[in-house]
Amino acid sequence: PVRSARVEFRHGQLHDFAIMENWALRDWLKAARRPVEIGHNQLVIEMIASYGMPVGKEVFETCVWIGRFIEAHPVGHTFLYRAEVKLHLCNSTRAKDANVRQAILDYYGGKAAAVGTKRNPGPLYGVHKDVWAALGVALTWKAEPSRWPGRIAACEADA
Repeated sequence: PVRSARVEFRHGQLHDFAIMENWALRDWLKAARRPVEIGHNQLVIEMIASYGMPVGKEVFETCVWIGRFIEAHPVGHTFLYRAEVKLHLCNSTRAKDANVRQAILDYYGGKAAAVGTKRNPGPLYGVHKDVWAALGVALTWKAEPSRWPGRIAACEADA
């Protein structure tokens, strides 16, 4: 994996999102841990889960990058698993990526309100690829902050 998606929430609202080179995300996390930037005190990561099947080197490289992200942002971190995100957003662990995306769009009032247009962009205008998964992680954490102590930012390693 060479790139990861990240989303950033401030004051409970989606503030920023991007797909970044992993080294650039690591540097961004180092900068974001400064105490003057209130709200950047929790890193929420979609963690790798074992399903009993053999895995390739990409999975192990993803685990290494997860460790690097945590090391760069030692203020606090939480792991969420994809099954938790699917269960929270779709009420089923069997949900597919398209179901998760639709649940996120519904959360933001439907596609027209969420995405909008170039002339009148919604809060999710420009969200694409793995950013949907990172946003699902953030929304799952945000819904139950007492279950996962801390405050914001989510990233998903691109496996």
